[in-house]
Amino acid sequence: MKKKLPIENTELPWEHPKPKAEDPHAQQLIQKIMQSPTYRLAEEDVDFLQSYDTRGIRLELDYLKAELQMAKAGIKHTIVVFGSARIRERKTAMANLEAIQKKVKEHPEDETLMRELYVAERMLEKSIYYDDARMFGRYVSRSGKGPEDSRVVIMTGGGPGIMEAANRGAYDVGAKTVGLNIHLPHEQFPNPYITPELCFQFHYFAIRKLHFLNRAKALVVYPGGFGTFDELFETLTLIQTRKNDPIPVVLVGRSYWSKAVDFDFLAEEGVIAREDLEIFHFADNAAEAWKHILHWHETYNTPLLAKGEKNGIEEKDDQ
Repeated sequence: MKKKLPIENTELPWEHPKPKAEDPHAQQLIQKIMQSPTYRLAEEDVDFLQSYDTRGIRLELDYLKAELQMAKAGIKHTIVVFGSARIRERKTAMANLEAIQKKVKEHPEDETLMRELYVAERMLEKSIYYDDARMFGRYVSRSGKGPEDSRVVIMTGGGPGIMEAANRGAYDVGAKTVGLNIHLPHEQFPNPYITPELCFQFHYFAIRKLHFLNRAKALVVYPGGFGTFDELFETLTLIQTRKNDPIPVVLVGRSYWSKAVDFDFLAEEGVIAREDLEIFHFADNAAEAWKHILHWHETYNTPLLAKGEKNGIEEKDDQ
């Protein structure tokens, strides 16, 4: 047994409360003091930590937790994938369509059901993007030295749809993959294909966005809605204004994006410069997108892969 130092055997006067013999009310008064919120340790005082005045500290913690863990995991570069959370794999989209078709057959005059039928048909068509995003995740994750190589990993918003597909592609080949979830008023589950120790939940959208670009070596954007547009245009703006170093931005699904945003019109109207159209690139599939990203980095002398390393595309897919 370790022998205690003499000072450790010395009893200090504050180790015991004031005795009743000196003041019969002392114990009660001490209890009131110790139950006061001000007596809590700051790090254990949830009310204090969630107050308006400590927002700066919460912002720092929101950033630091994920930053330290990714550094510990050896995550150096990320390929960020955005896209709709509503786009599902084909079998799910097909089942949804068949269920609505059955309802329409029973109520052919219902206009709401007819609208749902149209949307379900469109979502079935877009299920090809789920398969493609999954394939893209495989390409990235098999590149370099293979799935165990954490220099370049897939990062998504951690939700369902396209995000799930990209994480799933990495999971398919046994690679690490990152998911950045956000705490929302309604319950949100992460998709099941994120590496557990690399799945983070953020309180602030701003900090989440910071992590999206902190290690990003490319942004790949599949068809999506408000959230997808938000991330896309913020990234384009940061590159346009030189607040972020240029990275390849690839919009997958030329037919979708040409209808969703008329970029040429914006240039013709003079609200963006014609050169701004060079910030991003259209691609029709995962292979084209990944080849463009690799070529872009080679062109600007920032290669993602060392000479002789595989690009992940040529390997045979059994799934």
